[in-house]
Amino acid sequence: MPSSNNSSKPHLDEEGVSRTSASSTARASPQSRPWLALPAPLKHLFSKFPLRTLPASQLPARTAHHRDEHVLYIFTNSSDLDGNTPSCNPTCLKWQTYLKFTGLDFHTAASTNHASPTGALPFLIPASSSNLQGEATGQSSVVPSNKLQKWAQDKGFVQEEADSMRYEAYMSLLDHRIRRAWLYTLYLVPRHFRSIAALLYIYPSTVSSPVRFALSRSLQAAALAELLTTSSTVSSDNLMTEADGAFAALSTLLGDDDWFFRSKEPGLFDASVFAYTYLLLDGMKWEEDTLKQKLRAYGNLVKHKDRVVLKCYSFDGRARPGQR
Repeated sequence: MPSSNNSSKPHLDEEGVSRTSASSTARASPQSRPWLALPAPLKHLFSKFPLRTLPASQLPARTAHHRDEHVLYIFTNSSDLDGNTPSCNPTCLKWQTYLKFTGLDFHTAASTNHASPTGALPFLIPASSSNLQGEATGQSSVVPSNKLQKWAQDKGFVQEEADSMRYEAYMSLLDHRIRRAWLYTLYLVPRHFRSIAALLYIYPSTVSSPVRFALSRSLQAAALAELLTTSSTVSSDNLMTEADGAFAALSTLLGDDDWFFRSKEPGLFDASVFAYTYLLLDGMKWEEDTLKQKLRAYGNLVKHKDRVVLKCYSFDGRARPGQR
């Protein structure tokens, strides 16, 4: 695994330096040579490596199926490639929904963090320009999630911005209070981890029981570590209370409007809220639904979720923006 390779390299390098130093200081004494010295013919052979430095690898061939269209790579358990099925991951769903708001046409494709150039999902491969024979004329650049908003703006999607300090204050409710409650509910409640998280992130990765066990422990440890960055203990009651307060603040912010910050059209903040409200209310089958029930108490947030579903993920035979 990459992590084990990276951790072993410094150790090997240090050994190499120490052995080289020892042999150079005692070069005049044959008895001081290492007992496991590399034979001269092999040393001569390896001195000629690398024979050739290869260029960076191209994107996998399977990414070329829709090279004339934008492709967003996300976590999904659906075979639907038109983007009509919401992602099962909040971050991926946030950006999938935002791109639908822009009206840009795109497809989705299932992927994993290991396949991402940045090590995280989602990422987007823009459409390639093509010649008359239909062959791609160049390698598409990869757009990571932290550059998707700028990429959409460069494509012509411009929206009135909310006050930055106010915007960041409310976004922090999603990034901290609601996210922490989400992490606890999905990863640290055993029955949810077995029935939801493992099915989404562990089982599709491998059929090896030991590897599945290791991945499960790793995911749960990562979730716990993130929760412990803000508190010395993890309390379910405290997490749910904080999330409830965040829902209340978001509900007050939305009021009777259709979209947040009194916008005429939905934007990135609406997509960010929807990413959690949809997955909590409709997207997953929760056996213990404390967080879901707290959210359901805020009717305007439920209606906001329904409004986004109607705009982006359901249609009566006619294509909606970003869909086919």
